[in-house]
Amino acid sequence: MKFTKMQALGNDYIYINAMKEKVKHPSDLAKKLSDRHFGIGGDGVIFIDFSEKADVKMRMYNSDGTEGKLCGNGIRCVAKYVYDNEIVKNKIVKIETYNRIIETKIFQSRDKCIIKADSGKVKRGETNRRIIIGKMEYSGDCMFLDNAHLVVYVDCVEKIDLKDWNPYAQFNVEFVSVISRREIDMRVKEKGSGETMACGTGACAAAIACMMRKYVDNCVKVNMPGGNLLIEKERDHVFMTGEAKTVFEGEFDICLL
Repeated sequence: MKFTKMQALGNDYIYINAMKEKVKHPSDLAKKLSDRHFGIGGDGVIFIDFSEKADVKMRMYNSDGTEGKLCGNGIRCVAKYVYDNEIVKNKIVKIETYNRIIETKIFQSRDKCIIKADSGKVKRGETNRRIIIGKMEYSGDCMFLDNAHLVVYVDCVEKIDLKDWNPYAQFNVEFVSVISRREIDMRVKEKGSGETMACGTGACAAAIACMMRKYVDNCVKVNMPGGNLLIEKERDHVFMTGEAKTVFEGEFDICLL
């Protein structure tokens, strides 16, 4: 079975063209392939398939085998994959996800591929949630962008010990420090994958949460360990812009897994 390893800000997934490759047990396959010691290694596996509603359809599975509803960094890589492989020849690519269709736009130069994605609406749930971890007390906002996010405001993201946050495993937890009106720092612990280098939907949720609190303007750079994303709010939609890269291609024997 052929695969392509891609990453966006270090958020790496294994991409399989399900229009050509048939997979019977995607959850089991995702767990085996994502293993960084015995498999290919990645935050999960994303399958690219036919769609009756859009140009293509994506299904993403976390490294623990659970199916995710949306991956912001992953969707930008899907756009690059289908454009590079001439599955879609337009630079505007519509991708069907778990719940909806997301439109992406490709800006390609000789050495970079930048993709802007209309991530839709971010909904806010409970605000000013009181969170106590050990002797520390934090404030957090619940945000929803297909996945459930808990945005936690901290003085310094580097000082947070993510091991303490197991009680909040039902969320993608984003730790945010506000740097200026146009910049925030973020670390993330993703449901089903643990800490990752970056999270696209998490960056959207964190930026919008900060906008709603009037901490930042409507255009903000989100710095993560793997790099940064530009998050913009236009009316009631949030747009995410960042790079996507192909790492390598390969082939594995599914019978040996």
